[in-house]
Amino acid sequence: MTLLRRLQDALAHTDLDVSELQQQQLVGYVQLMHKWNKAYNLTSVRDPNEMLVKHILDSVVVAPYLQGSQFIDVGTGPGLPGIPLAIMLPEANFTLLDSLGKRVRFMRQVGFELKLPNITPVQSRVEEFIPAVPFDMVLSRAFASIKDMLHWCAHLVDSAGTFMALKGQFPEQEMAEIPAEFYVQDVIKLRVPGLDGERHLVKIRKH
Repeated sequence: MTLLRRLQDALAHTDLDVSELQQQQLVGYVQLMHKWNKAYNLTSVRDPNEMLVKHILDSVVVAPYLQGSQFIDVGTGPGLPGIPLAIMLPEANFTLLDSLGKRVRFMRQVGFELKLPNITPVQSRVEEFIPAVPFDMVLSRAFASIKDMLHWCAHLVDSAGTFMALKGQFPEQEMAEIPAEFYVQDVIKLRVPGLDGERHLVKIRKH
């Protein structure tokens, strides 16, 4: 079965509305990741079919919960969840932040080949990155503990901004360590077709 067919079958189990072009871009991203992975070691997931579930579907299920138009994905690695979300939300802008040059080079190539004008890959450590304007939302997937994420990323949003932490199992210990100046607005249990194990989205704001 082709990657496209697998993607279509999986998307049929969600409420997501994904156009033909978007489906092709998501599959194109998997193919580029698979191709570059050999030399660049972008992800420990080697099989494109697994990438489809663990990287693509795991990211796109977050799309309905994004609000605003300016997003930053911190510690994005090869562009996760930022690139799949940028494909899903072509009207929004995504800054993709990573400290490794090879990952940023890869993301630039993805933007070029898949024609994604709404991604801006940036090589920087998060604490050294000063945004021109505050972001609506900070996204983080497998980047750090929630406490560290809030500590390092607090300067990226103003009082209206939101932090979205993509987690596996419900992060009880991390929730207990959230600093007093922040509060948890919502915890959403995500359903990822084909994925064993839990996924949660933790939405946090400043007081």
